[in-house]
Amino acid sequence: MVSEVEAGLLARCRQGEAAAWDELFELHYAAVGRFVFQLDAAVTREDAEEICQEVFLTVIKSLNSFRGGCQLQTWLFRMAVNRTRDFRDRRQAAKRGGGQPPLSLQAPESETGLVLDPPSTAPPPDAQLMNTEQAALVHQGLTRLGEPCREIIELRYFGDLSYEEISHSLELNPKTVSSRLSKCLDRLEEIMQTFFSGEKTAVSPSNH
Repeated sequence: MVSEVEAGLLARCRQGEAAAWDELFELHYAAVGRFVFQLDAAVTREDAEEICQEVFLTVIKSLNSFRGGCQLQTWLFRMAVNRTRDFRDRRQAAKRGGGQPPLSLQAPESETGLVLDPPSTAPPPDAQLMNTEQAALVHQGLTRLGEPCREIIELRYFGDLSYEEISHSLELNPKTVSSRLSKCLDRLEEIMQTFFSGEKTAVSPSNH
């Protein structure tokens, strides 16, 4: 649930107060940037900037749909997962020659008239989390793991969300979150063992 302070900020945003939007971006943009870096080891600083801008454009357009059932940052992280996945798909399409022209993010938003003006630099990924090679392997493992396991692991360990926050975000019972996360981690461990041992055994995506 949102706090009273956060609810007040969101109410000001809904009223079109530019200073409130600036405050919202300042409070959450850096955290979303760090999360995006951790979601995809191949994301560059420029990529993360583009993804974050798409996330906050979605916030501008969709804020009225946010009912406060979870913290705002939880909602933002869920959108970041989706936007990063979209970006990953566009990147793969571009490699196949089917890329689409990028969305212009500099023009005023049609519904509010606001121009998104996030901080000029996104924070670098946390180098202490894991080294580059290990990070790449983990992301490969998550890709093989498939949905919904990848999303729940990303929210729990990259987004640092609690079980309760994940349950609100994914509309699951907290016990279901715990059970699914445990099974998904077991599956990820199996996949990572094949990577670190150099085995070529294919692992099918989990259906848990």
